[in-house]
Formats: sequence, C-alpha cells, structure tokens
Amino acid sequence: MTSKVIPVLPFDMVIFGSTGDLSQRKLLPALFRRDASGQMPEQARIIGLSRLDYNQEQFREFALNALNKFIPAAELKPEIVERFLNRLHHLHNDVTKPDGWDGLRDLLNEYPDRIRMYYLSVGPSLFGTIAQGLAHVGLNGPNDRLVVEKPLGHDLASAQKLNHEITTAFNEQRIYRIDHYLGKETVQNLMALRFANALFEPLWNASAVDHVQITAAETIGVGTRGGYYDTSGAMRDMVQNHLIQLLCLMAMEAPYAFNADAVRDEKLKVLRSLRPIKGQEVQRNTVRAQYLARGEDPSYVEEAGNPDSHTETYVAIKAEIDNWRWAGVPFYLRTGKRLRSRLTEIVVTFKEPAHSVFPNTPLQCNKLIIRLQPDEGLQLNIMTKDPGPGGFRLRTTTLDMTYAEGLGPDWRMPDAYERLLMDVVRGDQTLFMRGDEVEAAWRWIDPILNAWEDSNIAPSTYESGSEGPIAALELMARDGRRWREMVV
Repeated sequence: MTSKVIPVLPFDMVIFGSTGDLSQRKLLPALFRRDASGQMPEQARIIGLSRLDYNQEQFREFALNALNKFIPAAELKPEIVERFLNRLHHLHNDVTKPDGWDGLRDLLNEYPDRIRMYYLSVGPSLFGTIAQGLAHVGLNGPNDRLVVEKPLGHDLASAQKLNHEITTAFNEQRIYRIDHYLGKETVQNLMALRFANALFEPLWNASAVDHVQITAAETIGVGTRGGYYDTSGAMRDMVQNHLIQLLCLMAMEAPYAFNADAVRDEKLKVLRSLRPIKGQEVQRNTVRAQYLARGEDPSYVEEAGNPDSHTETYVAIKAEIDNWRWAGVPFYLRTGKRLRSRLTEIVVTFKEPAHSVFPNTPLQCNKLIIRLQPDEGLQLNIMTKDPGPGGFRLRTTTLDMTYAEGLGPDWRMPDAYERLLMDVVRGDQTLFMRGDEVEAAWRWIDPILNAWEDSNIAPSTYESGSEGPIAALELMARDGRRWREMVV
C-alpha cells in the first residue's frame, strides 16, 4: 500500500485565536506536516491573529515551541522547520473592535487571487462577529472560505442563530463546519468499504444486520476543563456531533455521486429518519452518568467544582431509524470519560445463520469491527474450522486489516486535521457538516436533554477505569444483547 501526495494551489490561511490551545496542538503541527510532505506550495502563507501584541519573530518562536512539543524530533528537519517558520506572519487584532480589520485586508490583498481560508479557533460567541467583520472589509468573496469548530450551538435555537449569523456574511458553499472525526482515515474507508465493493452492501440492511454499536471512550477525565464541561456534558460534546455523524455514515444510502452535497443530502435523510426519543422513552432508551473518584483521581463533581452538578460524563443511547433499510435494527451509542480504555470503534453485528448444520457447536455472530483509534483499521470476525484432526470444531477467526501493518513501519497515519485543512484549500466540503445537518441533529437531541433536565433525576455513577454504569449494561440486556468489551 502506498500514499500519494497531491499538491494544492497557493493559499493564505488566517488563524483567529492563533496563540490558543487548538492552534499549537493541532493546526500548526498539521500544517507543518503538510509542508514537510511537499503538499503546500512555496507561496502559501499562514497568518496568525490574536489579541497578543506579538511581532513576527515572537509568533514564530511560539510556533517553534508548539512543533517541538507536539511533533517527534525526528520529523523536525532544520531546513523544513525554517521553511515553515518563514511562512508565518502575525497580526494583533481585537475582533470585537471595528478598526482592526484594515491590516488583515491589506496583507491579504497583496495576493488578491489566492485562496483564503479563515479558521475560527475561538469561542462560538465570536463566530458571527468575525464573519461579519470579514464581510465588512470585503474578505468574503468567491475564494474566501470560513472554517468553524464545535460547539455549533448549545441547542437547536442557538444553532439556528449561529447559522443565521455566519450565512448572512458567507455563502453556505464557502462555510466549512469541521468535525475532526470525519477526517480520520477509517471513517473515509467506511464509505469505500460500502460503496466500492460488492461484498457488504447487499448485507447492509435489516435482513442481515442484528445491531450496530458505536463507541467513543476516553481514559482521561475533564481535568482543568471542568468549568467548560459543566456547561456542555458528553451529549453536547460528543454525541450531537461525532457519534451522530458516524451513525449517518453507517446508515446512509448510496449518494448519486461522491461529492459534498450528494453525501450530505443522504446524511440529512438519516437524521430526519431517527425515531424521536421523548417523555418516558428517554428514561428507557438513554443512560447518563458521572464518574466517581478512584485513588488519586478526583470525581467529576470535584474536578468541575460543583457538588450539585447533574452534568453527564457518560451517555448511552438506543437509537432507531425509521426507514426501509434499517427498520428494527437498533444503533447503540455510548461515550464517556475516565473509562477502561481509549478507543473509538463501530461494531456491526450480523444475524446468526438461519439454520445451523452444526447442532452441537454454538455459532458466533459475524462482526465487522471498524476501529478509528487507536490502531486504525478493519477487522472481520468469521467462523472457521479449528485446524487439526480429532473432530470438527469451529472457532472465531479474525481477518485483520490494520493500517500500520499494511503500510509498513515507516508509515505515519496523518492526523485528521491534515486532511481537512487541505480539503478546505481544495474547496471540497464532503467531510464537513452542512447547516441543515447541524440543526437536524439538534432537533433529535433537544428532547432528550429537555427530558433529563425536567426529570431533575441525578445521573447514575460509575467507577473510574470501568466500562461504564450498570444502567448501560441493562439498556443492552433488555434486548438480549451486550456491549463489546473495551479492549485495545
């Protein structure tokens, strides 16, 4: 297996909030690696905007520290580092003030025909302000692209307000709502698996699939983010965007073409087909919980500094899709912090054979395991004969396609941001969310959040380092199923 690097056209990338955490952890390292791969053209510039009064050299020193911290030393070849740092510029700008935009406009207009991308690595309260500021000085033309990070609203009403603010300044075709999960190699391979092969698509429906599990588990707690997390929780932080996007890719119909609107139209159909969970159904089909203290690790309420908090750090949901393909097939979603393992995976469990010709041998259901992290790859569990004489025995055998093994020891799996940033330059919105997708997801999520709040029932608890609360096991057990163990 090989990887081909396709260079992009010259561009200027502007990072709002360029001295923040996301910039130094993800954006600058991702851009450096694209530069090191030869994908970035010589003329490309990276312009940082922040409230800090950095000069050029101070910003480059900040970027160098970020590279040293988040990229292995073996990748930091001096000539590539120097080339990358020479791309960097910095402008001091308070986006809340109307007089701070002229300098950016003048700098960008040195090359008026270039592609321009504006990455809003700031709080969502500033999204509308920045979009309107860019439009006010004419930086919202055909070559200008706006990139926004989650959270894309706190509920449906706030998401609609946010969409209105940014779409009055930028055309929807130039807005990129980023979800880094969609940039993962295995997520994209899911579409190839389904639509580029004759093997699985005939089985990808209620006649062959028993159920689907989607898991996103973390071993860490909220740490110093307790104050922020207490206004968000696992439902808004993980389910509304990441897990629902994975569900859409699993359940969508084949698009008429592999382009942005065709793919996103099919995802939207899935969102609109999700069976609403309201009233008493919320208590039956959802679980929310908080982690407890363990050893030196504090509990969630201690980290959040709020002993009365009902904010969930774990969510499990039984979702159902009311359409011809998936009627009767449950999709079980779960996510949580301070769990046993760090992993993100999708498990498709197929139905048992209609008739077994091996009456004395229990058969295990075939399972397709799509691992997003760690060790991205695909596994298929099938029944085979146990080799050797002495009778006919069956066992489960795993067909394994792990990317690290297939591509060799020198291959490095690109970070999702590397792909997504270059997709923005190319103008490819396929892996980005559209405004109506975001709103449709909130329409399904809001009734669950409202029911939790109205019930005034405290969330369940679970031990740190476990696989979650007992209530989540019961959610599956009522259907005669069980969660796949969190084994890395």
